[in-house]
Amino acid sequence: MPRYLVRNLAPAVFAAWLAICLGACGAAPPGAPPSTDRIVDRAWVELTDRGPEARLVTADASCPQAMIDGRQKPMDQRSGPTEAFPLTVCELLLPADAQSASVEGRLLPLPKAQPRRLLIFGDTGCRLKGSLVQDCNDPRAWSFPAVARWAASHHPDLVIHVGDYYYRETPCPGGHAGCSGSPFGDNWAAWDADFFGPATSLLAAAPWVMVRGNHEDCKRGGPGWFLLLDAAPRPLPCPSAAAPMAIDIGGLKLGVLDSSETDDAFAPRDLVAAFRAQFESVAAQAKGEPLWLVTHRPVWGLAPVIRVGSLGPVETPINATEEAALGGEDLSDVQMIVSGHIHHFASFSFEGDRPAQLVVGTGGDVGDPGDRSASFSDVVDLAGMKARRFGHARYGFLILDRSAGGWDGAFYDAQDHLIARCAIRGRELSCASAAG
Repeated sequence: MPRYLVRNLAPAVFAAWLAICLGACGAAPPGAPPSTDRIVDRAWVELTDRGPEARLVTADASCPQAMIDGRQKPMDQRSGPTEAFPLTVCELLLPADAQSASVEGRLLPLPKAQPRRLLIFGDTGCRLKGSLVQDCNDPRAWSFPAVARWAASHHPDLVIHVGDYYYRETPCPGGHAGCSGSPFGDNWAAWDADFFGPATSLLAAAPWVMVRGNHEDCKRGGPGWFLLLDAAPRPLPCPSAAAPMAIDIGGLKLGVLDSSETDDAFAPRDLVAAFRAQFESVAAQAKGEPLWLVTHRPVWGLAPVIRVGSLGPVETPINATEEAALGGEDLSDVQMIVSGHIHHFASFSFEGDRPAQLVVGTGGDVGDPGDRSASFSDVVDLAGMKARRFGHARYGFLILDRSAGGWDGAFYDAQDHLIARCAIRGRELSCASAAG
């Protein structure tokens, strides 16, 4: 096997690792930080406001040379080993005109000036939080490994993850075979099990836009987020906010906003002001070009809630902070808001002067109890405006292909079955069941 896959692993250890990865890659003794002889190198490319950046997680004490168009270039050390993350994180900004790049013999996916195929999903981790237990070892109960493999087979030009990578917060309960042996806590073992291991093929397929979710706030996975995925050139200390970014993907800007600390139910003045400032920053960077806001929590969305009694499941609107922050702002350049957070798929196209809202929180974490299993299509009143809505609660991913008139979409489930089709034409977002 290549050195970057099995460095320092004895055959017996590698066999055990492989058996684990067939279900939920990366399992380790509960809560124990991984020893360096169990770290499998992970490499990826993410887009930042400074340009595309190659990153590498390695068990080595120093960062290697990367090969850029046949020439060696040293990677910089982003961080060194800690108790929770006993590894080295390396980074290197890639030239915009690079034709080839590799690290340790592994080819890196380079960004296209105008990506033709986008892949969108989020909320991918396996939930372990007290009594909320997902069977991380069972691919039928945690779909992200399958979702990532099928998604890679569609050969995207760019992957957009709308946040929530880390979910393994507490130990698997004793005697619960479905998650037995799972790591937990904000450490490398849990991050590798929840995200990097299952996403290996998709990380190799295309560059990514990484969006911070509420599970990466500083009460949960914040240190891991800033160490591994945040776009800043060096890890920021908690508490910090991820800086807003405007990323050019050729005729369209992606405005990446940090909504990890916004509130679904309330609109405190400080949070409203902070989110408004983020929006104003990316709006200024977009300079009048068409803009999609990409942020974990939807500005407009309906979350299912179970009620006791004859009413059954009802829905509640979210996010109060973001609605207040954007109220009164000039959104004329914003065509769509792309989010996750609610663990289903939903599209909202408004009848008035408002951007469309897309929700793709379908990567693998457990759905909300009130979610409907079948597709639904209706008209809803949301924040004082009617919207045409379509949705379903299937795990999977959304493919968007650039077309002459906008974007044409297809949602595939965890078995790669076509579930829905979408079309985006400016602010018009229309989705419908593929079954007709």
